[in-house]
Amino acid sequence: MKGCRPLQDCEVEAVLAALNGPFAARDRALFLLGVKSGFRISELLSLRLLDVMRAGRLLDRVSIARRNMKKKVEGCTILLHPDAKLALQEWIEQLRQNGYLTSDTLISQSRKGRNAALSRVQAYRILQSAYERAGGNGNTGTHSMRKTFANNVHERLGRDLLKTQKALGHRNINSTVSYLSFRQEEIDEAILGL
Repeated sequence: MKGCRPLQDCEVEAVLAALNGPFAARDRALFLLGVKSGFRISELLSLRLLDVMRAGRLLDRVSIARRNMKKKVEGCTILLHPDAKLALQEWIEQLRQNGYLTSDTLISQSRKGRNAALSRVQAYRILQSAYERAGGNGNTGTHSMRKTFANNVHERLGRDLLKTQKALGHRNINSTVSYLSFRQEEIDEAILGL
């Protein structure tokens, strides 16, 4: 979503706390996968158990098939962050208890129909409601997860644009730059330091 802003670390924690209700484990898994993997919402909603699990164990890397990627040129595999892995384990255990576990089981199941995926609109509503309950302000949406990932990876990579571009799977560096938020205070300090 154009114009969505990234979340600060304290906001991520507040949103996690605000994701409650009967599908809290699913929603937390979706949110943590989003902020810790950088996948787009449509890519996240396409994930099936076979993309994250083999022989009853969660994989160390999550794979999105080419057909589910934005430009459908190539698939993408990314390391599964421990926080996202833990959230996935909790949600998968609930699925197992409810008898919904096959290799084709969608990770982000809707309440409407067995093994039907959440829609992008419903995922937006769930997250938007959590953002509001968490006291968030400004323009947020499902793409805030990807932008949060982009900014965090950019910082941890020493602000290396090329590595950040690779982490986001962008073909054009300008796409990567558009994801990053730059604090005006930081720019002002640099100007004053000249």
